Amino acid sequence: MARGIVGTLQLLGTVVLAAPLALLGVQFLLSGRELTGALFVVLAAAMIALEEYLTTPQDVPAKAAERAVGSVVDDDDPDR
Repeated sequence: MARGIVGTLQLLGTVVLAAPLALLGVQFLLSGRELTGALFVVLAAAMIALEEYLTTPQDVPAKAAERAVGSVVDDDDPDR
């Protein structure tokens, strides 16, 4: 799926927030606290997955517009 500049920046912001949690989880795992470490790693992965796959109310108009433009505009135009 192609991602625009705004989508890329949103993903970057999520990764910036999730990376310290993942690193803390790895540190806990290496120190022997498996449950806490696994919890932090799963939480960081869930943050990124939710940002990637969750549809928010702000996404609905954009997806509807993409669908409408895709049905109106013909990509197989021979003049181009």
